[in-house]
Amino acid sequence: GIIHRLDKDTSGVLLIAKTKEAFKFFQDQFLLRKVEKKYICLVVGTIKENGKTIQTFLGRSPNDRRKQKVFLPGDPDAEGKREALTSFQVLDRFEGPSGQYTLLEVTPKSGRKHQIRAHMAYLGHPIAGDKLYGYKNQPTPKGLTRQFIHAGYLKINGLNGTAKEFHSPLSQELDIILKKLS
Repeated sequence: GIIHRLDKDTSGVLLIAKTKEAFKFFQDQFLLRKVEKKYICLVVGTIKENGKTIQTFLGRSPNDRRKQKVFLPGDPDAEGKREALTSFQVLDRFEGPSGQYTLLEVTPKSGRKHQIRAHMAYLGHPIAGDKLYGYKNQPTPKGLTRQFIHAGYLKINGLNGTAKEFHSPLSQELDIILKKLS
């Protein structure tokens, strides 16, 4: 079975177990946050910091049930919401005729629904091409037909106890978008 999920229109590494034993073993590692995941994301605008950690709570948005909403620690509405922790490092910055963008390597420490997308929108830098969390009339790189988020790396312990690493290069579609921005 499929051990974890990727949002619709997100490319990259997806882990699938062949046996029930492996499914339970790998799923437990995700629940215990023993899995390291890294995503490549292009966000709208220029992020000035070279890296940052975002720690909030996430819960269903009362205004749009399809979306997750960020709740801050100490906010009375945060009660009962799930903690979400996301770190990022800037890989590159682009400025051109189609707008300003920042390329990030994002590491979610927790695995909440739409976590990266909600956190980036909360910072005011939604994922390029994201129709759900993006802003009205936000710029989109020419030729981008989906959200620019890619699960590029996953590290997990195998059944024998040794760490397994999986890499997925950017799809040709996303690679072309970056080359056009450069």
